[in-house]
Amino acid sequence: MSKTNYAELTETARRVRIDALKAIAAAGSGHPGGSLSAADIITTLYFNVMNIDPRDPQMEDRDKFVLSKGHAVPALYAALGERGFFPVEDMMTLRKIDSPFQGHPNMRKVPGIEMSTGSLGQGFAAAVGMATANKIDGKDGRVFVLTGDGELQEGIIWEAAMSAAHRKLDNLTAVVDLNGLQIDGRVDDVMKVRPVEGKFRRFGWNTLSVDGHSFPELIEAFESARHTKGVPTVIIANTVKGKGVSFMEDQAGWHGKAPDQEQLAQAISELGGDN
Repeated sequence: MSKTNYAELTETARRVRIDALKAIAAAGSGHPGGSLSAADIITTLYFNVMNIDPRDPQMEDRDKFVLSKGHAVPALYAALGERGFFPVEDMMTLRKIDSPFQGHPNMRKVPGIEMSTGSLGQGFAAAVGMATANKIDGKDGRVFVLTGDGELQEGIIWEAAMSAAHRKLDNLTAVVDLNGLQIDGRVDDVMKVRPVEGKFRRFGWNTLSVDGHSFPELIEAFESARHTKGVPTVIIANTVKGKGVSFMEDQAGWHGKAPDQEQLAQAISELGGDN
């Protein structure tokens, strides 16, 4: 895909959102809110930024992505399916008995998943370890990790952030899906983490702030991170939980609730798809 073909990225992200919602509805459980807020970020990575090959998921020196906020895995499955790692229809077995498409990523079950995650904060730390290993081994591949603002309440995040800065991991880019909500309500009400950009800067990171639903801004930020030397980069992506579906947008109640068939039909219609 052309690095400037925003129409294609927009169309792909639309499909990713619809695929994710269909799978969650079929499962009768899952996490639509954070999947929708992260869809544009994940789409940008898999269709514009990362050096990967669906025909060879274990390609040497490939870029790696870790979904630290593992409950948003429907969006990741959808992106992997749309990218060609497996047929998209396979992910419609989400959360079913014996399905490889579990409610959190499992690197031993699904091609393209680089790290099993779910316990909040641990994926971020694992990504720091992966970037450290690449430095030690002299590998060119970059590591990307997506975390949520609610997840930043975990202490392991900040231990790992200190380690990344200390080790000068300029091959690591973190993205914070800053949608302002978590399962219990507003992040600022549960445990305030702002100012996120200021905290990471004090921890020694190069910090960038973007509209997490703007492909031009996301692409420019990832490109800037690639050319930043000597320090890791964090991209603060300002997003809307439930983005693209009117009754889900900015609603904490849609953090972990599946839509029924009527709600799914409305959501797909609003996203411009066919039911």
